[in-house]
Amino acid sequence: MLPQLFPEGADRFPPAILALADGTIFRGVSIGAPGHTVAEVVFNTAMTGYQEILTDPSYNGQIVTLTYPHIGNTGVNTEDVETARVLASGLVVRDCPARVSNFRATQSLPDYLAAQGVVAISGVDTRKLTRILRDGGAQGACILVGDDAERAVELARGFSGMTGLDLAKVVSIKASQDWKQGTWELGQGFGAPIQDRFHVVAYDFGVKYNILRLMADRGCRITLVPAQTPAEDVLKLDPDGVFLANGPGDPEPCDYAIAATRVFLDRKLPTFGICLGHQIMGLAVGAKTIKMKTGHHGANHPVQDLQSKRVFITSQNHGFGVDAETLPANTRVTHISLFDGTLQGFELTDRPAFCFQGHPEASPGPHDIIVLFDKFISLMAGQK
Repeated sequence: MLPQLFPEGADRFPPAILALADGTIFRGVSIGAPGHTVAEVVFNTAMTGYQEILTDPSYNGQIVTLTYPHIGNTGVNTEDVETARVLASGLVVRDCPARVSNFRATQSLPDYLAAQGVVAISGVDTRKLTRILRDGGAQGACILVGDDAERAVELARGFSGMTGLDLAKVVSIKASQDWKQGTWELGQGFGAPIQDRFHVVAYDFGVKYNILRLMADRGCRITLVPAQTPAEDVLKLDPDGVFLANGPGDPEPCDYAIAATRVFLDRKLPTFGICLGHQIMGLAVGAKTIKMKTGHHGANHPVQDLQSKRVFITSQNHGFGVDAETLPANTRVTHISLFDGTLQGFELTDRPAFCFQGHPEASPGPHDIIVLFDKFISLMAGQK
């Protein structure tokens, strides 16, 4: 435990332990809420956007390790959130500076984590932790405020794993609602849609706000519905298109979403899926999904469009993937990861439907592949 691994003023933070299911122990200091948290630990290589990452519902059930060494420098604010509250199960960082320096900051990261009830640890050698996860894969972990290492290991080993967990219905909204907010601009705040060209029904499996904002910017009137909404209820809303959002957990138990997606595809209703929505579309057409060793979590992942051969730098956050070898004959693979060759996107050749594994809304991350939203608009325009 090296002195420089602790945040400034570490003497005011209580000790904390990060324990892995394999028995590895890391000692540091608590920078969040008291108590403990148990979840799958993963690493994210993004250099910025920790507030967006923490509020991404796709991290529900996961402890996020940020590989960038200094986290918290710019504090937090009320605007850079992707949902109403922190949904990540915990946070691991190397160094959390006590001094916040940003004109938009309203709170420090430790104060924010404590207020949100999120258990977090600083002072961890995140390079060593990342190597362990890279070599051995994501695993159960426990962050425990205190110094009871034996108890922390016991809790970490009690984690049952992500396979079979249906978390989409856990993080979803409980009642339908309209979305009417556009993207944010400095000095202007959040915009409002200029026109309602298309009516999109968006399934909330854990949707990020910026996805909805980008569709609103493109003239979409958006009705956000709960994850378990039957297809018949959506069809009564007479949408021009259906959006299948990102979300946490294993896609296979989401039988309600898979069944609904099959209806939309059979009706030839323009359908666009992202992340968990991509996996649900894969299952709906008869493909299989797999649990990945470490998953993809970061904002610098190269993805190739197989038709144009163009390479996009993308934001990624997923622990499951669609097995390309199991896709049916009426699909065409559109994108692959240049990191490991895994499937990143496919489209149907006989219906107006496509999906993408990464996060084209890029919050945080690059904006390279934001063009997929324009593709969805074109699909809906072609059906009118």
